[in-house]
Amino acid sequence: MSEFSHEVESMCSVGRGPNHGPAPIPEEGKWVKAYEIKDLAGLSHGVGWCAPQQGCCKLTLNVKNGVIEEALVETLGCSGMTHSAAMAAEILQGKTLLEALNTDLVCDAINVAMREIFKQLAYGRSQTAFSEGGLPIGASLEDLGKGLRSQVGTIFATKAKGVRYLDIAEGYILSLALDANDEIIGYKFVHLGKMMDAVRAGIDPKEAYEKNISRYGRYGEEDGAVKYIDPRKE
Repeated sequence: MSEFSHEVESMCSVGRGPNHGPAPIPEEGKWVKAYEIKDLAGLSHGVGWCAPQQGCCKLTLNVKNGVIEEALVETLGCSGMTHSAAMAAEILQGKTLLEALNTDLVCDAINVAMREIFKQLAYGRSQTAFSEGGLPIGASLEDLGKGLRSQVGTIFATKAKGVRYLDIAEGYILSLALDANDEIIGYKFVHLGKMMDAVRAGIDPKEAYEKNISRYGRYGEEDGAVKYIDPRKE
């Protein structure tokens, strides 16, 4: 039973006019008035960072009736965070959004990502807000592409020596093509996801490696390339 201060107890009652509940939010192709956690649904992403901002996390959740049915945890920049991600993925599945929001997900960055994705879903800003029926369980894997590896971009640069591409969405950079002005005009890469799929299928590792090497941009001499460098050594 609620307790009231002396001031409130001495007040008379005044009727309330507006009482129409929460504003409807878009969820999986429907407009929903969310009163409880079970009223929330959708697939969305949240990005978080740790206190020293050494690493970050991209968290993808697929929520049905307020329960996390699918979780994809991608981390970057901190070796310990990758192990935290493994623990967080075990923790998240099957929890309600409110449980997950108030659960220690091991790493600051993952906790922040959970906070951000909760806001997305609570305010109807999910990726599937206007998609009828939402997405099936397993849809988050589409973000990974061939070989089910996170898409990463790793570029290093110094004022003294210029830029070095190390990893691009296409794959692990093997060499950079430079033109007569020493500017990058193309690169050669190996698609690690496809290569490992081939190795696991029984193909000789050397053959799998060579078959999954590709080029991007103006890489050949006929395209103006006059020099090739290994970005990790030269």
